[in-house]
Amino acid sequence: MNADLKATPLGFGFINQMQGTQVILYDKNYDVIVVGAGHAGCEAALASARMGRSTLLLTINLDAIALMSCNPAVGGLAKGHLVKEIDALGGEMGKNIDATGIQFRILNTKKGPAVRASRAQADKQLYRLRMKRVLENQDNLDLKQGEVVGLHLEGDTVLGVDTKAGVRYGGKTVILTTGTFMRGLIHIGLTHYPGGRAGDLPSVGLSDRLREFGFDVGRLKTGTPARLDGRTIDFSRLEPQYGDDPPVPFSFSTERIDRPQVPCHIAYTNERSHDIIRSGLDRSPLYSGIIEGIGPRYCPSIEDKVVRFPEKNRHQTFIEPEGMDTVEVYPSGLSTSLPIDVQFAFYRSIYGLERVEIMRPAYAIEYDYVDPIQLHASLETKRVRNLYHAGQINGTSGYEEAAAQGLMAGINAALRTKGREPLVLGRSEAYIGVMIDDLVTLGTREPYRMFTSRAEYRLLLREDNADLRLREKGHGVGLLPEEEYRKFLDKRVMIEEELGRLQRTRILPSEADPAFLEDFGLTGMQNAVSLEQLLRRPDMTYTELGRIDPLSGDTPVLVAEQVEIQVKYQGYIDRQLEQVERARKLESARIPADFDYGGMSGLTAEVREKLQKFRPDTLGQASRIPGVTPAAISILSITLKARSGR
Repeated sequence: MNADLKATPLGFGFINQMQGTQVILYDKNYDVIVVGAGHAGCEAALASARMGRSTLLLTINLDAIALMSCNPAVGGLAKGHLVKEIDALGGEMGKNIDATGIQFRILNTKKGPAVRASRAQADKQLYRLRMKRVLENQDNLDLKQGEVVGLHLEGDTVLGVDTKAGVRYGGKTVILTTGTFMRGLIHIGLTHYPGGRAGDLPSVGLSDRLREFGFDVGRLKTGTPARLDGRTIDFSRLEPQYGDDPPVPFSFSTERIDRPQVPCHIAYTNERSHDIIRSGLDRSPLYSGIIEGIGPRYCPSIEDKVVRFPEKNRHQTFIEPEGMDTVEVYPSGLSTSLPIDVQFAFYRSIYGLERVEIMRPAYAIEYDYVDPIQLHASLETKRVRNLYHAGQINGTSGYEEAAAQGLMAGINAALRTKGREPLVLGRSEAYIGVMIDDLVTLGTREPYRMFTSRAEYRLLLREDNADLRLREKGHGVGLLPEEEYRKFLDKRVMIEEELGRLQRTRILPSEADPAFLEDFGLTGMQNAVSLEQLLRRPDMTYTELGRIDPLSGDTPVLVAEQVEIQVKYQGYIDRQLEQVERARKLESARIPADFDYGGMSGLTAEVREKLQKFRPDTLGQASRIPGVTPAAISILSITLKARSGR
């Protein structure tokens, strides 16, 4: 389709397109091109470059790298698990929040270890600036500002991207991490205008090209609260919420958090607030039919909460600082797309916020996404070879979900250029594996958010053991620095040795402290017990064990935590490992990409239609498609074995 390449005075080249326009061919070809520099794009670009691949990161605005366009926070329930896994594999998000966080908390501390989660408030500008600095100083990585409007394909293989400025960048692989920018449309009341987020231009043209390539492109919606002037809030009338002291880091490589910490504050809406919201619903784009996209079910706007839960007389909000050097605060949970006059009245109806000033109005945003069932588990698209999607383009919401996908896409694009097999994490190995499997197996018609309840093996997938689960894999693909890997190996050896010591060391009743025996109801004990047996008791901790065993008192905290969890939950862990083993055969049974479901006998028309649409990569994926019965999986399994001659 293109004419011959011709020279330009700059040593580049240009191609005469059929439409008569000239496209300048950049004089450097990359292994990996990443489009977009949000949280997915940053992790993708860093992963590829750190694996030794020449990488280009293209973004509409270089000053908005890793910008937290919504809540300036990282982690939370299940999301904290994702950040720990990103860090364990060699990603950057955990280190970045540790270096820029201003409040750290462990959530669900009164519950079991499987659902405990880390969360940290970030200094919004410091977070962005540090990530930009890390990217700028990364070897093998070029950063350029430009809007990508098209993909350069030959047949069904991507070979580069075209920008609005008329430059074509060649690449062996391309990763799209477009966030909310594809045909982004911002709504404030009945007013709407194009934007990738407030203050940024949208990306126009790329989603149209994807449609032309046969991708199923849909429409989603998300929103954000107003940013308020903290000087106009009476914090003395609000409830302060302090972080943990000392703060616990996200990254397994961070020894301690040295930054000053600040409190958040809790406030509540009231009946007057809800009356004001109801009075503005006739001018709400959400309820007047203007917004077409489907919003996040688990993070609804305040008007959605008021309409859906009329029996509730108040809703909680956390007033969270956006940084140490700004007066802007973020009212979490109060996102809205109501008109600006209603916003002023609503926010000022909250106790303590009667004189509050809005610095940036709340808004909703609609954007295009691509149905993720069109992806392999490696995040490579099924329609276009060497093209990968990560982040909100796949229908997810949240920085953490995006960053995790970006990391995996970056790893797998780099592995593709090395001629190696992709890294695919299973549902029993990581929350990242659960999320990606959910997306590529089931697709999504609403913004996808990670929850601990989505993981059937969540006792195995704890925050505390993310390094034990994933450090080896990060090192295996070349992402984990040797120094960090050696520290991990030392920790693992210490855990194994301590577990062995507890099993071997036995306490005789005659030699034990009588006060200790009385405190734990052991005064009638006749036989010796091991330290492991004592630690297995629900009321026993390492601190208590140190009363009769000095070595337990000297055990490093992180080692003691891991050993204690493994000892106390060993029976449950073994049971889940048995479940994993039973499921492994299905997960490893691959289905050829060109498999003809239409010619299979014994399947209903509905099952054939679903398998043809979803095109699962494995029997495990096929078994999780709604409507595909166990009987159908058995038939499919027998057919695959027969065709392979086994």
